[in-house]
Amino acid sequence: MKGIIGKKVGMTSFFGDNGRQLQVTVIEAGPCYVTQVRTVEKDGYSALQLAFDDAKPKNVTKPLKGHFEKSGVTPKKKIVEFRDFPIERNLGETIEVDIFTEGEKVNAIGTSKGKGFQGVVRRHGFSGVGMRTHGQHNRLRAPGSIGASSFPSRVFKGMRMAGRMGGVKVKVKNLQIVKILPDKNLILVRGAVPGHNGSYVILEKK
Repeated sequence: MKGIIGKKVGMTSFFGDNGRQLQVTVIEAGPCYVTQVRTVEKDGYSALQLAFDDAKPKNVTKPLKGHFEKSGVTPKKKIVEFRDFPIERNLGETIEVDIFTEGEKVNAIGTSKGKGFQGVVRRHGFSGVGMRTHGQHNRLRAPGSIGASSFPSRVFKGMRMAGRMGGVKVKVKNLQIVKILPDKNLILVRGAVPGHNGSYVILEKK
């Protein structure tokens, strides 16, 4: 699949050719640099490893420094491998937004915003409505019973309970590319993309 690494800039409005207002996410995509080329003969599968976003050399480990020097690329912060990349590239070459076209559908992968420790009403959408009579006064947002007592005498795995919310890898499929600005390395994708502004986003197309 072809793909590119980018950063989420934020959301804005965009007016299409028919004058309809669309909500879009602005993504600064690339330029990405090829840091490794995997082949079926040598590695058992074909892939391109791309790197994005300059990093300070002092913050990069020695093994990674050698890896970047081998490909002739300055140290980068984000490295992602894309299997079966349809475009042939050599070490050190760039991948830019022109690999996509306007109107194309892509998948966006990012890390969702962290919400901290949350209860079951916000985390799992429980109704939080109990019997407000019979003396109940402080259990309106409680999860209720989480299992039987004597048998099986335990709580089953996967029980929806309170806990940390967000901060997980999320893939949103079939988002339409509304506009591409090659001179600014920007891609406008219709709809919302997971993550906070400034977070890394991977756009892929099978």
